[in-house]
Amino acid sequence: MLDLMDIRTVLSNNYDLAPSPESVESMQDIFARMNRVVTPADFAIYVPYIKAINALKKERNAVILGHNYMTPEIYHGVSDFVGDSLQLAMKASDVEADVIVQAGVHFMAETSKILSPEKTVLMPDMEAGCSLAESITAEGIEEMRAKYPGAPVVSYVNTTAEVKAASDICCTSSNALEIVNAMDSETVIMTPDQYLAQNVANESDKTVVYWPGSCIVHEQYTAQDLRDFREWNPGTRLIAHPECTPEVVSEADYSGSTSGIIKYVTDEKPEKAMLITECSMASNIADELPEVDFVGPCNMCPYMKKITLEKILYVLHTMDGQVEVDPQIAVKARRSVQAMIDLSKKLDL
Repeated sequence: MLDLMDIRTVLSNNYDLAPSPESVESMQDIFARMNRVVTPADFAIYVPYIKAINALKKERNAVILGHNYMTPEIYHGVSDFVGDSLQLAMKASDVEADVIVQAGVHFMAETSKILSPEKTVLMPDMEAGCSLAESITAEGIEEMRAKYPGAPVVSYVNTTAEVKAASDICCTSSNALEIVNAMDSETVIMTPDQYLAQNVANESDKTVVYWPGSCIVHEQYTAQDLRDFREWNPGTRLIAHPECTPEVVSEADYSGSTSGIIKYVTDEKPEKAMLITECSMASNIADELPEVDFVGPCNMCPYMKKITLEKILYVLHTMDGQVEVDPQIAVKARRSVQAMIDLSKKLDL
């Protein structure tokens, strides 16, 4: 477990992290990307960290891959590439850098290491896990194979390296339906997200069987929540992530992956929108879409929120938090992830 007092001691001994009007003024272009959701006072506190991280990235020849669920100061302030898990996986496979800092959760850092074994991959907090990834094991995959002989296993990228290695191909929420439909089998095993699998099954002619895992953020929403919100705030466009239950997805006006949600809101520009997903999604696109009023509620991922500017600066400074994957597991896991990337490119996803 990271000791925040130790981190702060190391950082204060090596960097000037005191806010200053001059530094804030020099970063107004960055502030403009988040000023609807970040106060000037908070931004002043972030500026020294943003400045130090961006300078240190150049020294280390490092890039930061920021997931859509990162907080705005990370998403807009220091991330070189942002996106959903598929976009970041693809970027990790071809990015030119010696060091990758994964601003996301642990399975994402593993995926980057799997695809770029020669690179140093840093995880700002090793405890930034994922309830969904932890719900399935390689043994669970074998149980499903025994139950459904011959059926291919499509595993969500929200899984450990061991689970990826035991699977035939990976998927993300943005390509799950197309990946399943492309399988040469009438029955397809999906792990570990039961709700993503059920939502895919509702749109596919395949028989989709699944592992009973779920995301602690998205499983909290109910269809009644959406109905109550419509009654309280009519006219709001309700937009759900497919990790929500089929009942929630059915009640929503649109359902899609994080990248799909961003595209939908950007194209449609509804007057008011509620994103039925992790809190930071709306925050990160709010300033790009001033005509859209993003309204609550939302649920926060406690794992994603373990990643902070402070921790990013610390691992870049110390080069601690290096992610390693057993080479034999990595070879098999790379096959599954690369199969997803190759098929996604072939299908132009």
